[in-house]
Amino acid sequence: MMAASTKLSALFAAKHDGQPSATHPYDVTLILIALALMSIGVVIVTSASMPVADRLHGNPFYFAIRHGIYIVCALTAAMITLQLPMQFWRTTNPYLLLAAIALLVAVLLVGRTVNGSTRWLVIGPITVQAAEPAKLYFFAYLAGYLVRRYEEVTENLKGFIKPLVVFFALAMLLLLQPDLGTVVVMFATTIGLLFLAGARLWQFFALVFAGILAVVALIVFEEYRLKRVTSFLDPWADPFGAGYQLTQSLMAYGRGNWFGQGLGNSLQKLEFLPEAHTDFVMAILAEELGFVGVLAVLGLILWMVLRALSIGNKALEKGRAFDGYLAYSIGIWFSFQTAVNIGASAGILPTKGLTLPLVSYGGSSLIIMSVAVAILLRIDFELRVDGVQAIGRGDGKDGRNKARRKKPISSSAAQSKSSANPQDNADEDDFSTATVVAKPAQKTASPEDEGKAGIKAILARVAQEADNG
Repeated sequence: MMAASTKLSALFAAKHDGQPSATHPYDVTLILIALALMSIGVVIVTSASMPVADRLHGNPFYFAIRHGIYIVCALTAAMITLQLPMQFWRTTNPYLLLAAIALLVAVLLVGRTVNGSTRWLVIGPITVQAAEPAKLYFFAYLAGYLVRRYEEVTENLKGFIKPLVVFFALAMLLLLQPDLGTVVVMFATTIGLLFLAGARLWQFFALVFAGILAVVALIVFEEYRLKRVTSFLDPWADPFGAGYQLTQSLMAYGRGNWFGQGLGNSLQKLEFLPEAHTDFVMAILAEELGFVGVLAVLGLILWMVLRALSIGNKALEKGRAFDGYLAYSIGIWFSFQTAVNIGASAGILPTKGLTLPLVSYGGSSLIIMSVAVAILLRIDFELRVDGVQAIGRGDGKDGRNKARRKKPISSSAAQSKSSANPQDNADEDDFSTATVVAKPAQKTASPEDEGKAGIKAILARVAQEADNG
């Protein structure tokens, strides 16, 4: 009986709403996209980092080995996150915001300074870039706030301003590191999420205008940022000074042409292009794999972003507002960070130290973004499970009612069964909720029809046995 019940549940799950994708409990497409990006990252990071690794550590595979370890940690963190119900994120998002603030304060107090920026916390052999978990925690808090204060956000200015105050506090902590790139990504994601949540249009444009003014002010009043912008506008004016990194990156793109120079044949990675395996990994990919390789990576990331937005839309349709907003924020985050990373390396945007999602070298970024993908998978999984449970409950009741209405059982037999032996009614209810394999129909039928037919057959047999008894 238990085996039959399990099989019928599988039938419902397999053809729920007529969608073939529901055969699997998780979104296989999203998993394959993430693994494909990680695989490309391993290959390109290995190729791009060999010269500098050999010079600094005497082992050309030093960074490749570390990147492999990061991937194992990222997959482990993703699998752990996949086991956490979304209820965990709904209830803990205010505490996660406090954790984000604590991390950003701690990095200013005891963090490690590299190249003039204090962004890393050193915990034994582990180095954590505090801005990466802070982004995810802030987005979880923002999704929770939009659920709790939806009417305030959409109807008055006070509710719209509150999350911006929280963002401003985090932005100040990030700018003290300094880390303008993360602030820009968080600001863009906040704008997008407030817009999708239904904020008034004048508030949206006012926020965009104020944000642009703030970024311009931060650039103008900080000399090194101003040099980056001027070198971005005309990198060839000082190709061996302020514009050196961008000119070398543009050379890599130019050498790549359509199909690239071949894997491992990059010249710019021979320590001509600084940070070739981190922030400028796309330039090396373009040089070795050409426009086709860049287009393939962009296509994979676009596919992932569209899946995130689709999952968010389904969650909102099913009344899971928190899940929907969180999925939206992850999709906007991935898309904007990709645009900034590739735009900086291609000379479209000023140079910023942001990684390419799931591709660039960097443990903190890789782990947090893998966790974000796992959250998307968990949201999609819970949507599928809820759908199957709803179908099971609805079909069970309908099946019993239809069987009682349509099966040719005499009214006298039904009355005698009901009055003479009340226990049979209980047995019928219990037995009707169980499921067994339906008898094969004469014509081709869907699994749902077979399941319903099986329930009807069970009810008829119970009624006949009670009648004979």
